Amino acid sequence: MTGIDNIKNNLIDRILATKNEKLLKAISNIFESTQSDDIVSLTSEQIEMLLMSDKDIESGNIISESELNDADSKWLN
Repeated sequence: MTGIDNIKNNLIDRILATKNEKLLKAISNIFESTQSDDIVSLTSEQIEMLLMSDKDIESGNIISESELNDADSKWLN
């Protein structure tokens, strides 16, 4: 079991054992406040750009990072 699994199991055990309603509400509030951070809303333009990127990757229309850096250097100079 990994460290994160141990933490989760310990928290679950403690949550199940407590009768402290204030503590449970506080834990619930923490989860609710952090949950919205995990959701990313994309605009239709962003979704379109991601789909275009997928098509570029599928068709092999890509360059390496070093090629990109070289092209940037030439463009900047």
